[in-house]
Amino acid sequence: MNRRMYIAALLPLVFAGIAAAAQAPAPLLPPPAAEESTAQANAPVLKQNPLEALRNFEPAADEAYRLGKGDEITVDIAGRPDLAAKLVVGPDGCVTLPLAGDVKLDGMTRPEAGKAIEAKLAHYYDNLSVQVAVTKYTSNRVLVLGAVATPGEVTFEGTPTLLEALTRSGLVTGPNKVAAIPERCAIYRGSDQVMWVELRQLVESGNALADLRLRRDDVIYVPSLAEQFVSVLGEVQHPGAVPVTSNSTLASVLADAGGLTDQAGNNAHIQIVDPSTGTSRVLAFKDVLNPVKSREVILKPGQIVFVPKTGFARATYVFQRLNPLFQLSSLAYLGAVL
Repeated sequence: MNRRMYIAALLPLVFAGIAAAAQAPAPLLPPPAAEESTAQANAPVLKQNPLEALRNFEPAADEAYRLGKGDEITVDIAGRPDLAAKLVVGPDGCVTLPLAGDVKLDGMTRPEAGKAIEAKLAHYYDNLSVQVAVTKYTSNRVLVLGAVATPGEVTFEGTPTLLEALTRSGLVTGPNKVAAIPERCAIYRGSDQVMWVELRQLVESGNALADLRLRRDDVIYVPSLAEQFVSVLGEVQHPGAVPVTSNSTLASVLADAGGLTDQAGNNAHIQIVDPSTGTSRVLAFKDVLNPVKSREVILKPGQIVFVPKTGFARATYVFQRLNPLFQLSSLAYLGAVL
């Protein structure tokens, strides 16, 4: 089934009168000190159009495919049919060539892989011209989690797209027995990027960004109507969505994400970003472990809990990627505490 067929299959759902679920209001974070509030109120705010943020998040349509672990490839060498081979990129990212041994191809485009093989064989043969083709796209996959019929990996032979991934994972049936397009979903890319997509709104408006192009290993998370959670990113063992309840604390949320990695440093700080307001708050990890101080932080569903690597430059870089609504005063404050 091609992409047009997937979209065509979804269109009837749009006109089925799907009722949007209103989210219950969540408690706000405690107000900052008066001096900090004044500084933030006077700080310039850079605001990015949500659709423009989606366009920037989407890979280019002509972006070259990069080989990954498990991909099956064929290697053809002009004038040397005896050297042709069918190979599989191993768990270490390498393929094994007869005579020449291992060569790492993981993350390379097909032309780059051809050059790498030419270089490896140059010790034994002169003037080779190597062509690499992909015969099975095993590594070209995304992970779909949350409120879908069959959560798990979805493998693509072409460019992964959001609607196709969700359709193949199975849309959840609503009270009227009609498969419901999710109100919204989150796309996690690596450990330091998250993008919220107002999916139903995009589909109903006919916006092509509803079928957003994805990258290999993106994680799509579809929350259920009753679920409330925060996104925990950065230097934690298991980045992603963590459910929150009235009893959740910042310490318990970090524990649910597997705890901090060594890259957080000995003087780790935790940043809480609220994308709905463009504000942030930074706490020392030692205060997070203090039961009294930790209870003072009331997490709001939809917020981002970010643990930066030790060092101001990295924290600033990731904060700008995480949050298109960011305040310069927040960056200055983060630099002062790291």
